[in-house]
Amino acid sequence: MLEKYGHGGDLLTAAELYGEGSGVFLDFSANINPLGPPPGLLEQLAEALPSITAYPDPGHRRFKALLAESIGVEAAVLTAANGAAESMALLLLALAPRRVGIVEPCFSEYRTLSEQFGAEVLAVRGKPELHYRAPVEAIAALLPQVELLLLGQPNNPNGVQYDLDELRFLAREAERCGTVLAVDEAFIDFIPEAQRQSLLPELAAYRHTVLVRSMTKFYAIPGLRLGFTLAHPELAAAMTGKQVSWSVNGLALLAGEACLRSGRDYEERTRALIAEERGRLRQGLMALRCAVPPAEANFLLAELPAPWSAAEVQARLGARGILVRSCAMYPGLTAGHIRVAVKGRDDNARLLQELGDVLGAPVE
Repeated sequence: MLEKYGHGGDLLTAAELYGEGSGVFLDFSANINPLGPPPGLLEQLAEALPSITAYPDPGHRRFKALLAESIGVEAAVLTAANGAAESMALLLLALAPRRVGIVEPCFSEYRTLSEQFGAEVLAVRGKPELHYRAPVEAIAALLPQVELLLLGQPNNPNGVQYDLDELRFLAREAERCGTVLAVDEAFIDFIPEAQRQSLLPELAAYRHTVLVRSMTKFYAIPGLRLGFTLAHPELAAAMTGKQVSWSVNGLALLAGEACLRSGRDYEERTRALIAEERGRLRQGLMALRCAVPPAEANFLLAELPAPWSAAEVQARLGARGILVRSCAMYPGLTAGHIRVAVKGRDDNARLLQELGDVLGAPVE
């Protein structure tokens, strides 16, 4: 199984499974901006390499000041972290919840981290007819039973958003219950601003709502790890108080500052590419008899035609040098579900060609 450690993007495991002779893998198992990092970033990092002889700023001051200016918030609501996963870990450390609520299928770290920190996990399931979203009433009913609820927006692995009115309803219910609602917006940057369903503009009205964001996917820097949260200043301070000193390295902070200065052109080109290629890739997958929900992020969830399993297709594509994410282990999905990132046109065309060849072969 490619997901030896529970995630996509594991090139070492891929080499172990499919052999170094497979060459450079075309990796659809990790959802990273196909344009790569913003222009000039790699050169800036190379120039900054001598700075690794100094400790990074433990207060992340320049990065947070620039981030606050970029988003239009006070720096006191921000907590910088070593990726969105650390952001969630800091939430768990600060709140020490006995029970955590999740909406499955979802990012596996919601359950994994919660259980690692000793919390019981309560879950509701998304419905296929809602493109694997859960009814908002079912989510609201979970809030009084937990101290923290984690919700993907857009959700991974299905790439679908909840409506803004639904989010407002959940945020109000969280206030009433005293439960913290953590909305994971790790992929929201891929959605044009006019189409985003986010509580960010009105976050100050909800003391118990936290937004979790990632810079690693949109800016293609997953190896550096950089994320942040927006929360009420008291909760932000509590999270920072649980953070290991220097958990965000100096090169990651520098990259974050550079990404925030990268300009609108890079951002708009990314969103235009994702929107166009996502539609093209979805149509191609459906032509191969896959069931594909209409997603809004930079990845697609696909249910393979019977009798194909994700494990069989993943293995056959891996032998051809193409990696896809098996979603068979996601509660609420089936043994036939895979997830594929949206890449550039040529790469997407190769995936469709190779997948078509695989699905046209006999099932073993």
